[in-house]
Amino acid sequence: MVHFFKSLYLHQRFFVIVFSLAAGFLFSYWLPWLYPVLWVFSLIFLLVTLADMVILFKSPGIKAERILPDRFSNSDENKLEILLRNIYGFKTRIEVIDEIPVQFQKRDFSHLLELASGSSKSFNYSLRPVERGEYFFGNLNVFASSPLKLVRRRKKFGKEQMLKVYPSFVQMKKYDFLAIDKKISQPGLKKIRKIGHTMEFEQIKDYVTGDDMRSINWKATAKQGNLMVNQYQDERSQPVYSVIDTGRTMKMPFHNLKLLDYAINSALAFSNIALKKKDKAGLITFSNKMEKIVPASSKKAHLNLLLESLYNVNTQYRDADFGLLYTHINRRLAQRSLLLLYTNFEHLSALHRQMPYLKALAKKHLLVVIFFENVELETFISAEAKKVTDIFNQTIAEQFSYDKRLMAKELQKHGIQTVLTRPEDLTVNTINKYLEIKKRGIL
Repeated sequence: MVHFFKSLYLHQRFFVIVFSLAAGFLFSYWLPWLYPVLWVFSLIFLLVTLADMVILFKSPGIKAERILPDRFSNSDENKLEILLRNIYGFKTRIEVIDEIPVQFQKRDFSHLLELASGSSKSFNYSLRPVERGEYFFGNLNVFASSPLKLVRRRKKFGKEQMLKVYPSFVQMKKYDFLAIDKKISQPGLKKIRKIGHTMEFEQIKDYVTGDDMRSINWKATAKQGNLMVNQYQDERSQPVYSVIDTGRTMKMPFHNLKLLDYAINSALAFSNIALKKKDKAGLITFSNKMEKIVPASSKKAHLNLLLESLYNVNTQYRDADFGLLYTHINRRLAQRSLLLLYTNFEHLSALHRQMPYLKALAKKHLLVVIFFENVELETFISAEAKKVTDIFNQTIAEQFSYDKRLMAKELQKHGIQTVLTRPEDLTVNTINKYLEIKKRGIL
């Protein structure tokens, strides 16, 4: 009985009729002949309502199921599917209310549809997470209306379900083609002119017009009786590390996504390209202490290990210790490696404090420092100034923006590769830099 009352909901039409009857009884004080008519009508309404309830509750009614993907991709639209089946012997109007994880702060989700007797329907909706971690779905609530739409019955489906939100594997797949087809072009992706060639031998082939004359293999030419040339390929199995600063400066949000998440999404996409290029991909995260360390490897299953390692990386609002990073890399990485350092500097003084450690890293390894433009400042600078205080604030903002460009020049002056990028362009610019380094053979 308790379950029955918890499942029973009165429809809006029911309350309209009840209020109308109440108003009629009030007016019957002045119109006595109306009183018995209202009593008869009330009795009929009560019997009809009870019949409506019996029809609605006598069968299982509605079946529903929430179909979730194996995992969500952070910062991307992820589709969910709701399946519904009407077992009633009549057409019913259905309202679906899904209890979406608290991270989305969405409490007004509702979907209305009509379902004929014995038929099935499904519908999709999308969610865009902006944080990695575990997301918990609550009940799937389905409200079915009776034939006369006087009462509704609620049924709960899909007990609490947990779903993990991983770094953007959608973005990773988006740039997957870069490791395979060199002819495909996409806005933002640059074609890099190769300077010279690397020294990793691939094969000896017949000379064709346009081949480098310096690559002629004279011994093979004498043996075959026609010109033969050595063909080289990009060097492989080179260790490349995504080094991610998880300090407090990486907590800054842009478009609801933290800089740390932009860096993690980019590191995953870049590592996928590196593995497809037969290089060894590794990972280092640090703040005031060394956190996650995944040695570089070229195994096929290594990408899953990187994905799991990046899944729950977070910031503890500490200042990053670059001295500790240098000490660890100097001790652990014996082979010259490509280090893509994701960090952020807001002031020249912050860069100058870390410059000795960055220069020390660049002596033994190929260091690429990747940091971010403040897009909010750029928007503020381009806005029309209406007051004197606006002019003053825009001048300060322009100084901050200029300091970012000075930081890039300061790093380049010391032979450190630099990527200064908008957060939304991070992945494209990082992959461009990696492909440029591979083509120039400077690792």
